[in-house]
Amino acid sequence: MPTTILKYSSLKKELLFKNRRILVFLIFIGIFSLSYSIGSQSKISDEESQSFLKEFQKVVQGIDAIGIFEHNASVALPMFIPGFGLAWGSFAAWSTGVAFEALVTTTPALAKIPPLALLYLSPFGVMELVAYSIGMSRSFLLINSIIRKKPLKNEFRQTIIEIGIVLALLLAGGFIEYSMIQQFGSIISHPKSSL
Repeated sequence: MPTTILKYSSLKKELLFKNRRILVFLIFIGIFSLSYSIGSQSKISDEESQSFLKEFQKVVQGIDAIGIFEHNASVALPMFIPGFGLAWGSFAAWSTGVAFEALVTTTPALAKIPPLALLYLSPFGVMELVAYSIGMSRSFLLINSIIRKKPLKNEFRQTIIEIGIVLALLLAGGFIEYSMIQQFGSIISHPKSSL
């Protein structure tokens, strides 16, 4: 009988850990989405939008799937830093929202797309949202463990696994995003022609 109680207790503890991890992940999907939404509501002058568009066109013109992956990985990996990743992820989401607003200002065709639709309805948007939320939530869990002075061995193992998942998501997302840029890039390259 005591071994049955011990097994039940161990199983219950494992389920609580998994449920806690999922809950923290979902909270950070919300935080990332909120930060992105706030950024997309920022008002940008036409001059700032045009300047952003020129820079964006320079970056997109020579980029390929691996370049997109490298950029997104350079944004995602700092999100795993305990504590710092929370602020970095929120800033990255906000600045992505601002970038979307700049594109909307200069590209009338994008004005019809709700900002969150880009995240939730495009395959690469969902992949990036999940990847960034994994990093931010792991940052929170790591800093929480450090503050509570819990052993970090298991946390580091989980972090390495999650970094692998994030890199796989961003690599696949990079290829999908590159494909979509190839198909729809002319809308952004020549924004005023869609009037």
